[in-house]
Amino acid sequence: MPRIPFPLLLLLGASLAAQGSDPRVSLGLNLSFPTGGFYKSTYGPTSEVLSPQTETYDMGAGAQIGLTYPLDRHVAFRGVLAGQFHGGKNTAPGYENINLEHSMVSLGAEIHIYPESALRLRGPYFFGGVSADFERFDRSFGDVDWDYTDTTHKSRLGGTLGLGHSFPMGGSSRWYLEAAYHTSLTGKDAAAGDPPATSFLRFAVGWVF
Repeated sequence: MPRIPFPLLLLLGASLAAQGSDPRVSLGLNLSFPTGGFYKSTYGPTSEVLSPQTETYDMGAGAQIGLTYPLDRHVAFRGVLAGQFHGGKNTAPGYENINLEHSMVSLGAEIHIYPESALRLRGPYFFGGVSADFERFDRSFGDVDWDYTDTTHKSRLGGTLGLGHSFPMGGSSRWYLEAAYHTSLTGKDAAAGDPPATSFLRFAVGWVF
């Protein structure tokens, strides 16, 4: 199967969206809970660190802004700009702990399926999509904002699957609840030196205007 460049997916989504109703803007707040190797990774001893190392990341917080275009009675397209932050620790017996920080900005394209009404963005819905994830990994023995910090940048493709529910607020406004799973689809080859996939469960609450 040929690979479609991510910018082309966005252009395709925007082209399809132009055929639907007027777009709706949404704002949301997120809590994310790391899973898999992003939650906890263990590394063997190295020439520099002679003890096994364990890296863990804690619950994170973030926000997102979306632009949703109803395409027909049951299908909508949403473009999303999201950002989030996680703190963590690297520990190894006999060594000082290393403070970790992870931040990520994502530009995503999603398809939403509304069994009730996509034109009104009403009721339960299922969604899935891909995103360009721009990540930053910081490592420091002190405060990453003040002390020496080793920083790594990573750009990779991510995928999201989730479900939500939109509730009326009066007029055409809505508020929504969402639960989703996100993971990295590319750039996660440990043998090539990539960090583990950035995988997490995300819970969001937001407003549609």
